[in-house]
Amino acid sequence: MENNEIKLTEFTKGGGCGCKIPPGELKELLKDVVVMDSELLLVGNSKTDDAAVYALNDSLCLISTCDFFTPIVDSPYDFGRIAAANAISDVYAMGGKPILALSILAWPTSVLPIHIASEVLKGATEICKLAGITLAGGHSIENKEPIFGLAINGIIDKNKIKRNNTAHENDLIFLTKPIGSGILATALKRGLDSAHFMDDFITSSCALNLMGEKLGGIEAVSAMTDVTGFGLLGHLIEMTDKGRISATINYQNVPLLKGVKELSEAWVYPDNTMRNWKMYGEKVLGIEGSTLLTMCDPQTNGGLLFSVDPTKKNEIIALFEMEKIPLFEIGQFTEAKDMAISIE
Repeated sequence: MENNEIKLTEFTKGGGCGCKIPPGELKELLKDVVVMDSELLLVGNSKTDDAAVYALNDSLCLISTCDFFTPIVDSPYDFGRIAAANAISDVYAMGGKPILALSILAWPTSVLPIHIASEVLKGATEICKLAGITLAGGHSIENKEPIFGLAINGIIDKNKIKRNNTAHENDLIFLTKPIGSGILATALKRGLDSAHFMDDFITSSCALNLMGEKLGGIEAVSAMTDVTGFGLLGHLIEMTDKGRISATINYQNVPLLKGVKELSEAWVYPDNTMRNWKMYGEKVLGIEGSTLLTMCDPQTNGGLLFSVDPTKKNEIIALFEMEKIPLFEIGQFTEAKDMAISIE
C-alpha cells in the first residue's frame, strides 16, 4: 500500500483535539484523583490550565505536558506535524520554552503498514527541529486506531508563568490564528468538495505558537492559553475564572480559516461542536445561526488566546508586526455579568 493511497481519517471515528473528553466528564473523571500537596507544584490538575508547572529551584520551573489524538488529516506526514505542533503549544501557552519531546504512538499494524507510522514520526521530527528540541524517545503500542502525540517538557522563570485564569477587567483579548479547523477536518473526512480550502488549514494547523515564549516575558500579558478541543468559547470561559470576570466578543473581528464561513453556513460541523455547546451554552449570550458552529468548533493546534493591559496594546501589536505574525483583537474582558460571554 503506497503512502498516497492511505487516507488516515478513514481509520478513525473522530480526529484531532475533537477527541477530547468533554469538560463535564473530565471533571467527573478527575474528582477522585488525589494531588500530592506540594509547594513546588505550582500548576497541577486541580486547575484547567494547559500544562503542569513544577518549581526546580527559587527561579527555574519545569513545564510538563502531553497531548495525542487520532488523525485529523489523511497525510501521515502532516498528521505527525500537526500532532507535534499541537503538543508543543501547551508549553508556549504557559509562556515557556520547550526543551525535550517523547513520542506517543499507537498503531494498527495489521491494517496500516509500519512505514506509514514512520512518515508520522518524520513529520513530528521536523516540527520538533523547528521548535529547537529533540524527539528523544517515546513509547509505541498496537491499537485498533492510529494515535500519535508527544510528551513535552519545557522550562520557564517562575515570575514569567502565564496562567489561563488571571486576566483583569478591561484587558483586551487577542487571538493569533483563525478558527474553524474542526469544520474543515469534517469536510475532509466526509469527502466534500473543499480540497481548495485545505492548504490554509494544514499550514495553520502545523504552525508553531512560538510567540508564546516571547509573551511569557511581557508583564502586560495578564493571562494566556491556546484554543483547542473546547473551541474558542470554551477556552474563553476558562479565562473568565468561574465568573470572576466576563468577556465581550466582537464576532466580526474573529478570524475564520478560508472556507469555514461557507461550510458553516451549509451546516457542516463535527459532532463535538454540539457537545461543547451543551457544556457551556447557557453561559453565552448572542449566539445566532452558524455563529454557534464556528465559536464552538473544536480546534487542533489553534492559536494563542491572551489578554493584555489596554495601555500596552500598541507595544504588543508592534511586536507581532516585527515578527510578521498575524494578530487579531477580538474583544475585551469586563466586570462580572450574568453571562460569562457576550457576542456582539
